[in-house]
Amino acid sequence: MTISASGWVAVAGLGPGSEAMVTPEVSAALAEATDVVGYIPYVARVTPRAGLTLHPSDNRVELDRAALALDLAAQGRRVVVVSSGDPGVFAMASALFEALEAGPSTWRELDVRVLPGITAMLAAAARAGAPLGHDFCAINLSDNLKPWSVIERRLRLAAEADFAMAFYNPRSRARPQGFARALEVLREACGDDRLVLFARAVSTPEETLRIVPLGQADAGMADMRTMVIVGSSRTRVIERAGSPILYTPRSVPEDAA
Repeated sequence: MTISASGWVAVAGLGPGSEAMVTPEVSAALAEATDVVGYIPYVARVTPRAGLTLHPSDNRVELDRAALALDLAAQGRRVVVVSSGDPGVFAMASALFEALEAGPSTWRELDVRVLPGITAMLAAAARAGAPLGHDFCAINLSDNLKPWSVIERRLRLAAEADFAMAFYNPRSRARPQGFARALEVLREACGDDRLVLFARAVSTPEETLRIVPLGQADAGMADMRTMVIVGSSRTRVIERAGSPILYTPRSVPEDAA
């Protein structure tokens, strides 16, 4: 296969939902693109125009989607692969590089860029205050690509290390019980007092924020549009008129080690 010098692939993050959170760099790439490839609801966020071909596809076909994008770029097309949030956080950047590594050696000659976006974890944290203000970790609670035993082990270790934790994909119709079990594991490891933020549809008109102690957290409070952040032992709330502020102090005292 001969690679056209004019083709390129940009893996772009569209942010959590609001057009105001799409970066100028991503907007510029979309303005230059001849093709947009991505999951159906994310491609639907791109405004159609003359000269632009949209390639929406269903969930769980990430490698096929990535291979299509690389093949189009090899033909000289300017391709944007869209993800929500940031493409490098549980999204399409890794899938594209998996396809690149496994595909024809000529694909490695392509101009491939990753354009960062505002991921749901950061958007949710900013809406609530600064719950990720000290050490934290992010865990994808979907067991589609890894066994549940790995998820549970990581939950326990993160709790033992006293990280704040941000959870992607907490609960779906296909996985109604996983998040309930995750909450059980956290209560066993942390007790009931850790503060939990349920941030749904952040930056959209449907946005809701709810802060509860871990002992009152219920699996039904989350769905696939919800980012869940569990604070560390030092995370606290500042009560005030209007929305409270959830934050984690920047330091840990010596006697807490």
